[in-house]
Amino acid sequence: MHATGTTGVVMAPSVFEGTASTVAMIVLLLEFLMLRSALLRAQIRLYAAQSAVVSILAAVIAHGRSLPELYVLAVLSFALKAVLVPWVISRMMRDSATEIAGSGALGVASEVIVSIGVATFGFFAVGALHIHSTVLPSAALSLAVAVVLVSFVLMIVRRDVISQSIGFFSLENGVSLASLVVAAGMPLILEVAFLFDLLVAVVVFGILMRTHHRHVSSLSTADLTSLRG
Repeated sequence: MHATGTTGVVMAPSVFEGTASTVAMIVLLLEFLMLRSALLRAQIRLYAAQSAVVSILAAVIAHGRSLPELYVLAVLSFALKAVLVPWVISRMMRDSATEIAGSGALGVASEVIVSIGVATFGFFAVGALHIHSTVLPSAALSLAVAVVLVSFVLMIVRRDVISQSIGFFSLENGVSLASLVVAAGMPLILEVAFLFDLLVAVVVFGILMRTHHRHVSSLSTADLTSLRG
């Protein structure tokens, strides 16, 4: 939302607000590219790029709003999400010959159309709540919710464990973006705890990938629907 001066004239957004909104939009566009990508390694690289962008945004906020603890969060986030997680997933793929993401019930074009609809709904639904932030422009929160919803679509429509794990990890990027909007000043220990939760999720998905591949020699999750407890 743009600020309004005393004369009633709508003021242009500041350089900081424009930069923050642009970075948040890049995060959403990278999420759409993950959904569009058919190559698993391309999805991993896109996730690494998205994580790096979120880390850069944290550093921008730290500089623009004088929150030095966010520099620590930016470094930790970059090291874990843009470097360690993609490296771990890539190593786990070495034992598999699968390079193409498992196709879902919808075609790629239909998946993108559904994602656009879901992202649009999330964007305008959050905008209607009129949530304001002293750290980032309100549009960034709407974009963060759109990222989360598109991540859910990625996890639902793809039928391979790599794409589903990437969808889960990128969902966490959307949550991180939302937390920068509404709670950038929270204690550093809580922010680091969120990163620790992501590390636990990486371990769990790693065990799932290895176990599933060892039993069925594939990364596809299509056969899991036939399992009965």
